[in-house]
Amino acid sequence: MDTIVVGIDASDHAVRALRWAFDEAALRGAELELVHAYVRPEAFSYPGILLDDLPSDAELEAAARQVVEDTVAKVEPRHDVAFTVTVAAGGAAGVLCDRAADAELLVVGARGLGGFRGLLLGSVSQQVVVHSPCPVVIVPPERRQRH
Repeated sequence: MDTIVVGIDASDHAVRALRWAFDEAALRGAELELVHAYVRPEAFSYPGILLDDLPSDAELEAAARQVVEDTVAKVEPRHDVAFTVTVAAGGAAGVLCDRAADAELLVVGARGLGGFRGLLLGSVSQQVVVHSPCPVVIVPPERRQRH
């Protein structure tokens, strides 16, 4: 069965992407793999600075799984679409591209940061478009009403 990988974070953009992915999976008869990447706090530590009370790997993984569960709860998943959850430490784009190695499609939401801000902050969607081993769908933000 085909697999569609979906990037999940704690944003409304991820909710829209997941809704789109559920509909697409139902049309294709595919399964979904919901993927959330998290960064370990030691990735931000500096030599000579001790960070006390860092969360354990188990706590980080549990928090990551909760992000996915909260997103799924907002979507009302289709019961005819099977899905699995993957959480992994690492950069979001790298983890998503790794998980998409055997996927038919990779789906992410667009945060809508364009122009100079988008270049400064970097963008997971821009990175996966360049590095993904499969086709990528970027679900755009909702259009704002112009008055």
